[in-house]
Amino acid sequence: MGEFVKGRPNSAIIGKHRDKPVMSKSQLQASTTMVEPHLHEKDQAHRVSASGSSRVESGCLVCIGNNSCQTVRSRTKLMNILIERRKPQEVHSIFKALTDEGHKPTLVTYTTLLAALTLQKHFKSIPALLSKVEENGLKPDSIFFNAVINAFSESGKVKEAMKMFKKMKESGCKPTTSTFNTLIKGFGIVGKPEESLKLLELMSLEENVKPNDRTYNIIIRAWCNKNKIEEAWNVVYKMVDSGMKPDVVTYNTLARAYAQNGDTDEAEEMIFHMLNNKVAPNQRTCGIVVNGYCKEGNMEDALRFVNKMKNLGVKPNLVIFNSLIKGFLDITDTDGVDEVLGLMDEFRIKPDVITFSTIMNSWSSAGLMDKCKEIFDDMVKAGIEPDIHTFSILAKGYVRASQPEKAGSLLRQMTLSGVHPNVVIFTTVISGWCSAGKMECAQRVYDKMIENGISPNLKTFETLMWGYGEAKQPWKAEEMLLMMEENGVLPEDSTIQLVVDAWRSVGLSSEAKRFLNNTEEDPNTNHDILKNRMGVDSKENLGASYSSSLEVPGSIITNPKGPTILKKRIEMVMKKDVFLAESSRVTSKAMFGERQCRFGVKMVLLNKQFQVQGGIHGCLGTCKLVF
Repeated sequence: MGEFVKGRPNSAIIGKHRDKPVMSKSQLQASTTMVEPHLHEKDQAHRVSASGSSRVESGCLVCIGNNSCQTVRSRTKLMNILIERRKPQEVHSIFKALTDEGHKPTLVTYTTLLAALTLQKHFKSIPALLSKVEENGLKPDSIFFNAVINAFSESGKVKEAMKMFKKMKESGCKPTTSTFNTLIKGFGIVGKPEESLKLLELMSLEENVKPNDRTYNIIIRAWCNKNKIEEAWNVVYKMVDSGMKPDVVTYNTLARAYAQNGDTDEAEEMIFHMLNNKVAPNQRTCGIVVNGYCKEGNMEDALRFVNKMKNLGVKPNLVIFNSLIKGFLDITDTDGVDEVLGLMDEFRIKPDVITFSTIMNSWSSAGLMDKCKEIFDDMVKAGIEPDIHTFSILAKGYVRASQPEKAGSLLRQMTLSGVHPNVVIFTTVISGWCSAGKMECAQRVYDKMIENGISPNLKTFETLMWGYGEAKQPWKAEEMLLMMEENGVLPEDSTIQLVVDAWRSVGLSSEAKRFLNNTEEDPNTNHDILKNRMGVDSKENLGASYSSSLEVPGSIITNPKGPTILKKRIEMVMKKDVFLAESSRVTSKAMFGERQCRFGVKMVLLNKQFQVQGGIHGCLGTCKLVF
């Protein structure tokens, strides 16, 4: 096809990094971060509003005179630098300090703040920012309108994006190709590429606005994301008919769609199309093909293609080698891993933290923690700093191996390494102590998490509930509900079931019924989750699922109504704490006996009858394994 116009869609979302701030320590102490990652978004919106109105009457005379303030310009420039360095979370501190000192942000400043909010996906803070712009009498320009449209598009709020598009035109600002591309991207995000095509037609009605290669590539990607490859090809044909030529991004998008659909051979076929149209494949193209074969378990073709890359003039990169290593580990082919490591030496490519973590995860999943730790030590000796994912692999492995004390020791090691433990790591360690039946240790880890300013999530509380249920302390499991309410975490169906099972496990079905009845009376309770609860078999054993799925933190939602009947119910339970605790201990001694499973996990089984009837099967059946 001859020459092509190069275009590569740029992602508007950049990952968060916890690097040290660029600003001075005194600056950080002087102002509180306006929007911190762990704050609720409604609090963030309030802070956007508050920071914009915090100027004292004796503010900057230059700003009051609507003149160009050097401080505002320099701070705005610093905010842009922070965004470029992928530190959008630090932009808010700069903005708040600016307004606290009595300066008046310019439209460029607000546009930069908007970009930071978008990068962090703090979309609910945007309306407050728009209100401040209007209150300050600033007239939005096309750049600001495009930034707002991009924010709404990224958040999937295409209706709001279209309203802003209409407002933009009404204000006299002319939309550009970039404006349309952003809207087209938004409809692609919400899975409506057919609406994107309508916008493509609308572009032809606008003066001095024409689709470019990025326009078509965005629509092609939208169809591919819906696995509608035929429709994606139709857009390619439209692209060619308009006089534009598919570029490397176009072909990579199609190749990725084929590979994700399990048709990696078709993805490799795209390279012939590229070469025929004088489009050079790059490392991303080859990485798509290699990764596709690896996911299919077809390591023979994966290696074949890597060797073929030499003829394409493309050098394999670390991403490709990491895919190969994972592929061979997935099929437990250690010889293949050695072959890949040999190829890495041949190409003089050194392993990174992902390489080591991939191998560590394989050993950890196999329960060979000595091997896993050995790889970790080799990584440190090689001068590669472990990240949070690396420590997470170790923590999960130790919990699987019933070694919660080693998992707990990682928390201190992480701090010494400059890696901040997150809610997933803390919850993993908590689950280890819960599985071992040492709830006092689990509670200490929870307290440590709170001291470190880490907000617990639903999985954290459900893990503790499960632990207290296993420890035959149902009143403690129910007490967790009050702690959840205080932390703004709403219970789900699984949460209710855990408390019910905890009471039933000690033979107090009446308490389980009392709990369900009180929950039904709570106006803040989602009654949909209570349907058929009374008829649920207590042998449903949800515990295993809680101890085996600590990957994703739950949502943290603020309860605007505050403690109500739920708090009263918990207080009632706490008053009965002594009685219930004593009653449970007596009942447990009479009815239950503790046994130790070969996995090192405590369980409780019925005395005599269960031991005779259950035997070894009963032991294995009641083990709580992590993951």
